[in-house]
Amino acid sequence: MKLSKLVIAATVVAAGAASLSTSALAQAKEQFFPLLSYRTGPYAPNGTPWANGKQDYLKMINARDGGINGVKLTYEECETGYATDRGVECYERLKVKPGVAMIDPQSTGITFALTEKAPIDKIPLLTVGYGLSMSADGMAFKWNFEMMGSYWTGADIIIQHLGKSLGGMDKLKGKKIALVYHDSPFGKEPIPLLEERAKMHAFDLQLLPVTAPGVEQKATWLQVRQSKPDYVLLWGWGVMNSTALKEAQATGYPREKMYGVWWAGAEPDVRDVGMGAKGYHALALNGSGKDQKVIQEITKYVHDKGQGTGPKDEVGSVLYTRGAMIQMLGVEAVRRAQERFGKGKVMTGEQVRWGFENLNLDQKKIDAMGFGGVMRPVSTSCADHMGSSWARIQTWDGAKWNIAPEWYQADEQILKPMVKAAGDKYLADKKMKRREPADCQS
Repeated sequence: MKLSKLVIAATVVAAGAASLSTSALAQAKEQFFPLLSYRTGPYAPNGTPWANGKQDYLKMINARDGGINGVKLTYEECETGYATDRGVECYERLKVKPGVAMIDPQSTGITFALTEKAPIDKIPLLTVGYGLSMSADGMAFKWNFEMMGSYWTGADIIIQHLGKSLGGMDKLKGKKIALVYHDSPFGKEPIPLLEERAKMHAFDLQLLPVTAPGVEQKATWLQVRQSKPDYVLLWGWGVMNSTALKEAQATGYPREKMYGVWWAGAEPDVRDVGMGAKGYHALALNGSGKDQKVIQEITKYVHDKGQGTGPKDEVGSVLYTRGAMIQMLGVEAVRRAQERFGKGKVMTGEQVRWGFENLNLDQKKIDAMGFGGVMRPVSTSCADHMGSSWARIQTWDGAKWNIAPEWYQADEQILKPMVKAAGDKYLADKKMKRREPADCQS
């Protein structure tokens, strides 16, 4: 009898252990993507399609491919309202989830706050086209990946385009260029580059901050009307962008003399203004449209099955496509990490960081993933955490965006010294040192 009870007890314990093992194995086969978002407040019209594109790309990879080499992709959203303190709270809550791959802060202010936390927690920060411009320097910022462009590269490209449109960079001499910017870390980021270019080309730079969220700009555009700049650069986000275009129309400032950053060049920025925004230009970090292969794949595997995160008609829009592109970079960093650390395994944040640092998405790979026409090749390294610094100019015709075929690349002769100097200062202020070459193998 006692032996029988012992056998039963052993069987129960073994079953329990097997159950725990199965549970642990199930958890171990899930790669978790925290999704910081803002679907409420004045930035919601822009933040929502961006967030939807990221979610739908993860859903598509699960539905079409079964995840990454058998590892299912999971996610959880956390609403920040674009507020830095709420973003930090979301980060702290989600970073402890099993299988965390990376964090996309979706805000420059939140990125600033998390830059000191990421090295401690060993979680990479992916900031495509935003964040700290100096963090392109991977030898100074091991955990930041400001991929595909920064606010310095964006500002540089606009100045290059203006010079070309005038017939040469020397023609910028004596011109007045006003920067109407969101009075936040995001809006202030392009200023050092513009000041450097102003010294080089002898143009007059006027700085016009707009108090967040940017619904009141009458005083700003009164200054524009009085100073009559040759060009206005718009560094806005959310409701600030459409408000600026309406005020430009009201004061009679030519929209064809306005150039926005890539966060001021999406459908929500111009849709309500319509023909009043005709002629307005903005940087295009990525292509868009429903004919892109990746968008067709998302439609097929997600929206056609009723699994879409948002409305089907937004699929393929500028910010939706950017969200999908950003999420693709995260997925490919995990895939690259698996190539080194084990296919079919869940990657740690440190392993994913290595994946981000060793991406090589050539044109053949981009085409195969369905992003041909959306983006240019990206190749990162230990020193280069950006991997690409190209963008195009798009123009609003009153009904849709038309992207010019020419790609501009930021001038590395200007950017590299600025990035290194800023990185050195940051490290000195924090009493930190640059990475050793040996660290690039880790």
